[in-house]
Amino acid sequence: MSLFKGASIYLVSNLLNAIIPFLLLPILTRYLSPAEYGQIAMFQTLLAGISTFIGLNTVGAANRKFYDNDLDETALKQFNGSCIQILIASSIIAFVGIFLFKDQLSDFLAIPTSWVLAAVIISVFSFITTMRLGQWQIRSQAKWFGVLQVSSSLINMLLSLLFVIVLIKGAQGRIDAQVITAIVAAIISFIWLYKDKLLQIKIWKPQQIKEALSFGVPLIPHHVGFFLISAVDRFVINQKLGLSDAGIYMVAVQLSSAMAILFDAINKAYIPWLFERLKRDKHEEKKQIVKYTYLFFIVALLIAGLAFVIGPFFINLIAGDKYIEAGKVIGLLCLGQAFGGMYLMVTNYIFFSKKTGMLALVTISTGLINILLLFTLVEYFGLMGAAASFAICKLIQFLITWVVSSFKVTMPWFLWKKDN
Repeated sequence: MSLFKGASIYLVSNLLNAIIPFLLLPILTRYLSPAEYGQIAMFQTLLAGISTFIGLNTVGAANRKFYDNDLDETALKQFNGSCIQILIASSIIAFVGIFLFKDQLSDFLAIPTSWVLAAVIISVFSFITTMRLGQWQIRSQAKWFGVLQVSSSLINMLLSLLFVIVLIKGAQGRIDAQVITAIVAAIISFIWLYKDKLLQIKIWKPQQIKEALSFGVPLIPHHVGFFLISAVDRFVINQKLGLSDAGIYMVAVQLSSAMAILFDAINKAYIPWLFERLKRDKHEEKKQIVKYTYLFFIVALLIAGLAFVIGPFFINLIAGDKYIEAGKVIGLLCLGQAFGGMYLMVTNYIFFSKKTGMLALVTISTGLINILLLFTLVEYFGLMGAAASFAICKLIQFLITWVVSSFKVTMPWFLWKKDN
């Protein structure tokens, strides 16, 4: 499948997938108070944190394994099975740990105890769905990727409308919809993996487990750092400004995430195309890659600039007067998302090299910088300070990762220099 065709399918899929939450946004913001929306924001933040440890990032290892030379289908499905075994073990450990501290987490996040346990359940089942989606992606089967992704979001939306509006369950209804959707999608994904002969669980391959862990475990600090950059701001806002401000900020984050969804769609199609060319290691193809990358950078920054102008209008239109303060931060958040998209374009080289240790160091260092900036800027500038901290740290993460990637895979970044 060509890059353009693959990107088009992923883009349509991701846009449809994104439209559904955006359709929910103007409805939920009118049926839920900013404080209730803040509770949902805290839950989503907890879910992001737990997902860092569930499965130990071995979905990425399964995807990368596909590109190894001289690997038969039996070895691939056994490797996928080893990743599921890691999921089971890590899930048990995570559930026990979360259960022991569920009351403390509930008090800290200002959410019900049942939501804390629900976050674990969603994370476990989402791993299986992500594995199924990943196996389609690496095989350039974008159509089926889109079918499952959009169907899951549609179920989520319909259940959310039923529980929040019809049954009047408030914020609890939104959480219930996510739990049910995650379970249904995982069951379908699991059956599909077996149907396509991509999974063999009843095996014991210590070497494969070790290989999967050697890829995934070094990424834990990377994902922790990513969490510190992209999600910890809601904790700080909740503690310093209150649950309502966390809800207002979350609305702006959701709208800015439209850019992240667009960039993710492009990247999903781009990775197989990029890895195939990096594997061939031809200089002219590498020059073509660099030209596409620079073009992407320009477009991303132009979109961010546009968000400063039209973002506040869309906030008021979509979310309503209760969330009008979100319009003040949407531009900075979109700028951060632009840097995040640029980061995706350069971090792929590190994943291709399989040398992900430095990536983790870069990301967690940037995450720690974000925490320092948050506590300083939120104190003086409120929500604007949180958004500025996000944009600054995404820029730092992108620039340092670009430098690191240049040492992992040699690319002709300086196109204006003549070839020797």
